[in-house]
Amino acid sequence: MKYMGMPLGMWALFAKSFRRQLTAVFGYDDAVAREIAEKAKPKYKEIIRDLPAFEKADRFEMNIVNCAMLGAFILSMPKRPKVDLLTEYYAKSMMTKPMRWFCRKSGKSKFTAKDVTGMKATAALKAADRNPYSWNMDYIEYPDGSGYEGRFTRCGICVLMKKLGLYDLTPALCRLDYTMSEAGGATDFVRQYTLASGGPYCDCGYKKKTR
Repeated sequence: MKYMGMPLGMWALFAKSFRRQLTAVFGYDDAVAREIAEKAKPKYKEIIRDLPAFEKADRFEMNIVNCAMLGAFILSMPKRPKVDLLTEYYAKSMMTKPMRWFCRKSGKSKFTAKDVTGMKATAALKAADRNPYSWNMDYIEYPDGSGYEGRFTRCGICVLMKKLGLYDLTPALCRLDYTMSEAGGATDFVRQYTLASGGPYCDCGYKKKTR
């Protein structure tokens, strides 16, 4: 994968937030936080460079880029974080004002014909059959009309975190699904399993909020 493009843009959008939260969540002083961020950038470029290019129709490139950024910061920390603090760190680093705006905008289009068509197309693509760092998903509508579920049987984040030697920390990334759904304001996120915790699949359920 080329660094120019989305990876460069995501670094520009989120690197400062990732650095600030090193102090806010982990308690590193400013000098150490700056040093971690300086080490993380070349590590991030290295991780990105080793990833295959994503297909144009693959909607999950951003997910793997975000994982690469978090992985680069973890590998640059002087001490391996605990998963509970890392969960807080990742959520606070990602949920910047632009990201909250993006979530609200996405929430407004949830369950529209365009949204459902996109989900069905993603399910049909089965991108992980060709790119192990992507995802395979089944689209399942709830029979009562309350929403739908994306059921993932292949997960690029799991593959990358294993490669980086960080697989035990993967649940910190899974939790962001709840945070983004809440920020969107249109859905209640429901889940029973994740692949990272040994489940048979990852279920991402989106139920329409009842007002």
